[in-house]
Amino acid sequence: MTTNARVHLSRFGFGAAPIGNLYEEVTPEQALAAVDAAWETGIRYFDTAPHYGLGLSERRLGAALAVRPRDEYVVSTKVGRLLEPVDGGGDDLANGFAVPATHRRVWDFSADGVRRSLESSVDRLGLARVDIALLHDVDLRPEFRAQAASEGYPALAALRDQGVVDAVGVGLNHWETAEWFVRETDLDVVLLAGRYTLLDQSAEAFLDLCAERGVTVVAAGVFNSGVLARPEVPDDATYDYATAPAELLDKARRIAAVCARHDVTLPQAALAFPFRHPAVASVLVGARSAEEVHANAAHPPVPAELWDDLRAEGLL
Repeated sequence: MTTNARVHLSRFGFGAAPIGNLYEEVTPEQALAAVDAAWETGIRYFDTAPHYGLGLSERRLGAALAVRPRDEYVVSTKVGRLLEPVDGGGDDLANGFAVPATHRRVWDFSADGVRRSLESSVDRLGLARVDIALLHDVDLRPEFRAQAASEGYPALAALRDQGVVDAVGVGLNHWETAEWFVRETDLDVVLLAGRYTLLDQSAEAFLDLCAERGVTVVAAGVFNSGVLARPEVPDDATYDYATAPAELLDKARRIAAVCARHDVTLPQAALAFPFRHPAVASVLVGARSAEEVHANAAHPPVPAELWDDLRAEGLL
């Protein structure tokens, strides 16, 4: 495990959004098998959020971990969206989850909202506590950042001081917002999706800052939503959840060709790349089945010469 003063993370983490029925239904048995497989492969860090399946991810993850020794794993969840019950039918596919629309999400980064969100997450997880609480998607609107900075973060910091959680941070997609929080607050963790990958190293200077400040970085979205997820890049591959532009498809295929010369697959390189930066403690990978977990865990180490060749060809 990688360690700073407050956080102990396994090299790879389990992203629990897929077991919250992300895009398609996952059976309870499949979800349990995925978490069990993660444990078998040595994963001890698990990330979830109320947003994922309107709480389904938290419920399933907590149930799967309930039989494990509590001092042997780390759980992070997120605050910023409260779940309020609603009447009526329909589903939540408009928000990306194949679950009944039994609740609505209410944005709230106030001190009271943060505390209520965390309490509700602990209840859904069925655990005595969570280890890490992250302000979720504060980069989506300027007013979110403002309220999180003035109310939400101080509330989380107080909970950390009280020992309710071990560590606090942000979970987002834009490093610029994360940088502001690292400079202006006392964050422990940044969960950053998609901005330090084989195709996008825009967060590199920000990661340097995190290393200087002792802030742990969790790299998520390392496949950039799909374009780096397969050994061969299909024409309909996605990048950041939209159709990948032609120039990125070409670059990904050129990277894959260099990888092949080293007997390395594109997904294997994508999983290994973030560890090139010392600030990155863990790479978070979502999985909806035991098969996906084992496939990601099966990759052997990547030779250092691969990175040299990619750099020499202007691909890094």
